[in-house]
Amino acid sequence: MKRLTDNLTWMKFAFHNSLRNRRRSIVTVAIAALGTAGILLAGGFAYSTYEGLSQAAARTTGHLIIGTPSHFGTEEDVPMQFGIDNAPALEQQLLGDPAVRYVLPRVDFSGLISNGDKSTIMLAIGIDPQAEFAVKGPFLTVKEGDILQANAAEAEIMLGDALAKSMKAKPGSDLTLMVSTVDGALNAMDVKVRGIVSTGIPDIDKRLVYTDIHTAQKILNTQRVSSLGVFLENMQATTSAQQRISHLLPAMKVETWLDEAFFYKSVRALYNRIFGALGLIISVIVIFVVTNAMAMAIIERTREIGSLRAMGTMSSELIRSFTFEGMFLGAAGAVTGAVIAITVAVLLMVFPVQMPPPPGRSTGYPLLITIDAAMYVVTLLGMIGLSMLSSGFIARKTLQQTIVNALAHN
Repeated sequence: MKRLTDNLTWMKFAFHNSLRNRRRSIVTVAIAALGTAGILLAGGFAYSTYEGLSQAAARTTGHLIIGTPSHFGTEEDVPMQFGIDNAPALEQQLLGDPAVRYVLPRVDFSGLISNGDKSTIMLAIGIDPQAEFAVKGPFLTVKEGDILQANAAEAEIMLGDALAKSMKAKPGSDLTLMVSTVDGALNAMDVKVRGIVSTGIPDIDKRLVYTDIHTAQKILNTQRVSSLGVFLENMQATTSAQQRISHLLPAMKVETWLDEAFFYKSVRALYNRIFGALGLIISVIVIFVVTNAMAMAIIERTREIGSLRAMGTMSSELIRSFTFEGMFLGAAGAVTGAVIAITVAVLLMVFPVQMPPPPGRSTGYPLLITIDAAMYVVTLLGMIGLSMLSSGFIARKTLQQTIVNALAHN
């Protein structure tokens, strides 16, 4: 109890001391606040980017991807060599899991697409149209025409916008698909363009062709599918669902969206290094500012410190006082910085700011700052802790001089 009372007394003493030179204290708090806000805003931007990229990756492939073991990492000699035979039965089994929302079969194939005058390479995907466009949401935009209709009277496709420009195609245009079947024979099919889409990635849109899964199977002469994309109720259920489904389907391999998200992992590794270095630089600046402020305060009060020590005040008690003083300055700066960061994050939601397209994309994205409670707590505690350590260190170094020299200080 006595120790608590002593700490409260020294904290009160330190608080009043921090207000003695208000101009210097305000400058110190302002720099600490800007540093804290900078770290939180940069971290919030990185978190927002991670969230957007993870959502894009999961909606592209599914939270879980199910295929034969050879499907992952083994090159096929002929189309659908490592495809799934009993897809409808597997779909029904998977839909029995409470976390599963959709199970979407996909048929991946490649070949040529022609308008009669020009032919070019295509990367085609056979899909369940209604469900596919429902789960992709904002990550797949229909620019012209309509989405595919299942079991349409004639074979239909949707083109990436860059491929449509290359083929001079628009909704209603007639094109021809040419592929190798599962038997190695050449097959061709006349199709009608139903719509034009954009993924926002030009390199994909130059080759992208969507068709319904039955048309894809027909042109390939197979009933197989390449893989099953499993979409869950939420991303947090991915690991537990993977374990359950792996146990349910031991003959199949179950990968998560993260296993296929190479772009996401590369961006995250890059941003971690960039924003980690930025946070370290800002933290060092804040430490130097607080250290300088405390050094000036101690120098100005050297004779006062000598008098206190002459009256029996222990050096450890004075170090504790200056540490508390640094804590008040750091806490004021950290809390102010957190308020600034939250305010900016909220304003960006109310008044959206559109970012320009990043490298490799044709569309911009809204600038959002994630407010992550754990990041805020760690940053605030880190700033307060660094301020206390720097204050205690500089006080300890200064208090090493003798009482006589302190009293004689001018």
